Amino acid sequence: MSGIFELDELLKTMKPELLTQEYVFCSVEGDLKEYISLNPIGTFVEQEGLTLILEKDVALKENIPFEGVFRQITLTVHSSLDAVGLTAAVSTKLASKGISANVVAAFYHDHIFVPSSKAELALSALKEIE
Repeated sequence: MSGIFELDELLKTMKPELLTQEYVFCSVEGDLKEYISLNPIGTFVEQEGLTLILEKDVALKENIPFEGVFRQITLTVHSSLDAVGLTAAVSTKLASKGISANVVAAFYHDHIFVPSSKAELALSALKEIE
């Protein structure tokens, strides 16, 4: 099944869900294989280091530094990776409420990481779009 392309349909059916777990973004040195046992939910290789998205408790236990704490909102609609405008609409709505948005697009869904302290407000804001 291919994902949805049409922005209006995506916005009407995105059904955002707020996860309870708290996550952090960490930058570490080395290869992913050294950190795979930490079960990162996301990774990205940058020139400055390896970014890991980890459960907050894991980062604390492993003494891996981080700066902010985030909650994940998943847009449960199956969005196409070629869809245009969904990220812009979501980030614009959150920006209008003073909420930062760190968006990760995966194969089936888009995931927005928002500051934990503003997670409920972010969820409400996204539901206004529907």
